[in-house]
Amino acid sequence: MSKGTGQDQQRRDKLAGIKQRLRESGLRCTPARIAVLQALESSTSPLTHSDIAMMLDEMGVDKATVLRNLTDLANVGLARRTELGDRLWRYELNDPAKGEETHPHFLCIDCGSVRCLDDVELTSASRRHSSAVGTVTEILLKGHCLDCQGAANT
Repeated sequence: MSKGTGQDQQRRDKLAGIKQRLRESGLRCTPARIAVLQALESSTSPLTHSDIAMMLDEMGVDKATVLRNLTDLANVGLARRTELGDRLWRYELNDPAKGEETHPHFLCIDCGSVRCLDDVELTSASRRHSSAVGTVTEILLKGHCLDCQGAANT
């Protein structure tokens, strides 16, 4: 089997998985909805509505359609919507099959880039202390990313 054929099969398998998740969540498998979910799946960090609209512009998917689909995906739990203090909603893939919970994010206060911090967890002592005041639903760290920090040092 050639390398291209293997990659084609991988793409078909991913597409089939996306369609299955949409159907299981009660959503129709429209081309725009599939494209929005693929954009979220391929991203390593949360994306804004504008980010996704720019990615799908060449396909002819307008901003309003992107926003409607993001809202639908978030409502059924396939996407997670987060606001990180800069008044922009960001969306990221939420795979209920993996049992993912929210995870911390790092927001660069210089350039606005956002990175997921999947490996950062509250310590057991922090969990006990935070439970005394309520339930932690989001952890946000702000600072200077390595790129901006490096630019400031030069």
